Amino acid sequence: MTHVRRQLAAVAAAFALGATSVGIASPASADPRETEKTATATGYDGAVSTVDPEASAAAIEVLKKGGNAADAAVAAAATLGVTEPYSAGIGGGGYFVFYDARTGKVGTIDGRETAPAAMPNDAFIDPATGKPYPFTPQLVTSGVSVGVPGTPATWERALERWGSMDLGDALRPAIKVATRGFVVDETFRQQTKDNQARFSNFTSTKDLFLPGGQAPAVGSVFQNHDLAATYRLLAKEGTDAFYGGKLATEIAATVKAPPKVAKPTLPVPVGFMTAKDLADYKVVDQDPTHMTYRGYDVYGMAPSSSGGTTVGEALNILAPFNLSEMKATDALHHYFEASSLAFADRGKYVGDPAFVKVPTQALLDPAFGKERSCLIDPAAAAKKPVAPGDVANYDGACPTSAAPLAKESDTENISTTNLTVADKWGNVVEYTLTIEQTGGSGIVVPGRGFLLNNELTDFSTVYDAADPNRIQPGKRPRSSMSPTIIVKDGAPFLALGSPGGSTIITTVLQTIINRVDLGMSISEALAAPRAAPRNGTTVSSEPAFIDAYGPALESLGHDLVPAGDAFTSAAEIGAATAIEFGDGGKLTAVSEPTRRGGGSAMVVSDHGQGPGKGPKPK
Repeated sequence: MTHVRRQLAAVAAAFALGATSVGIASPASADPRETEKTATATGYDGAVSTVDPEASAAAIEVLKKGGNAADAAVAAAATLGVTEPYSAGIGGGGYFVFYDARTGKVGTIDGRETAPAAMPNDAFIDPATGKPYPFTPQLVTSGVSVGVPGTPATWERALERWGSMDLGDALRPAIKVATRGFVVDETFRQQTKDNQARFSNFTSTKDLFLPGGQAPAVGSVFQNHDLAATYRLLAKEGTDAFYGGKLATEIAATVKAPPKVAKPTLPVPVGFMTAKDLADYKVVDQDPTHMTYRGYDVYGMAPSSSGGTTVGEALNILAPFNLSEMKATDALHHYFEASSLAFADRGKYVGDPAFVKVPTQALLDPAFGKERSCLIDPAAAAKKPVAPGDVANYDGACPTSAAPLAKESDTENISTTNLTVADKWGNVVEYTLTIEQTGGSGIVVPGRGFLLNNELTDFSTVYDAADPNRIQPGKRPRSSMSPTIIVKDGAPFLALGSPGGSTIITTVLQTIINRVDLGMSISEALAAPRAAPRNGTTVSSEPAFIDAYGPALESLGHDLVPAGDAFTSAAEIGAATAIEFGDGGKLTAVSEPTRRGGGSAMVVSDHGQGPGKGPKPK
């Protein structure tokens, strides 16, 4: 093993030491609640990794009953809507990536939220001042920030394309959890407390998540009968019940007239959504992004997400360099510089392709990546922000041409959730879903049990006609969600993804580098301390990363600062999930050992029977 592999693997192992299992004793129950968290599970016949043991157990239940990866992914996602309601749910959207073992092909669903048809370009400007609303907590806690949700339509479409169950069957585990309740852990309580000032502005949110005016106690059982009833409605009538009829009318009314308390402490700007916006919503079936790196085929999410293009471009920039033979500091320096270069191009070129001509082919062209790699000085960090490359004029040779610097501000929040599922037939799902902010818009649809998203704050706050991420009616805001499936020699090798706003891209990229280049096991690669270089003057980094590498990287000109945001004291980056595929059908499911309270990896069996006949994608 090379020097860099030994050094980085040692740091990763130390970071994960003693954190393989976390649990809270559950109350006595005829139907035991899942509370034990195991960071790594190895076995056969199917596997799952999520941030929550109830969600992972729901997926395993479906797999054991003969469902496939698509069925299990929907079951897990619906359960996360119960147990992780501040990160995801039917009031949000996301991106679903599926590897079809029968055809060997990867397909995707863009279930990103859309701006209402009446959304004006100056929606984020306070008419009283003529200036943008303060981003947090004012703009994020509003009706104007709510996009038309795509999650229910994503579930239904995924089951139509690849599932063997109908939506009602896939929702059964989540209905059970919502009805009998789940055990509150410290993460749920802390996230509730972090949002208490926002939630207190809405009668429906306060009643659901702040019973008696306080966050639920750790160890108590939290039930959501309203959400169980909403899921039962979808199980009976399908997503027509969400995008039409009474529920659609209620969602639109909540956006246009949020259920504020008598004396709100925030302005709560109202939104523009109508029932017709919900009726007109459509998910988008599209091809994945694709590039090759060190002999691996890397598939990701195409725009409106920027994840696939940015991760792919950064890998192309790194391709000319032999990271495995470098010192740890030098390898990480190259990662920092490649990520910043790719982020510069993301800001300049990527938006919703229905509204913006996105040069996806150029961004993923190895020649373009090689040309961008010319800008990496192995001995010094470039002055940030670096300029975008010229996608209309490149030949893969040095020196390179540059385009004008993009005007970009990072408005994506660190919340969201991710899940990874594999079944015994070899099908794989990587799915990232979100309501944006931790707690979304803060607004619960009265009587329905779910929070609405604040995804529209992912648009640039101030309208600029040259900005690919400018506000436009019907448009999907640019996302950083990066669900990724990696194939080696025609078979799945690794599937991974993470929450974390724009740090999703760096989390996925750094984990791939850790595993493919630096020789870590997938458990070490995912547990290793992280930094998130995004073409800024500073690099947001976890304290363990700064402790291990800060002085050496700072001597090269990088300025590392502790991670964190205005809504949480946790200096963490991401909360990833992954499954690695070994010989003989062996599966290694990996979740976080400590971040966000630790995740939950599970397998169907310790001793598998190998691939068999059963439910296949449709």
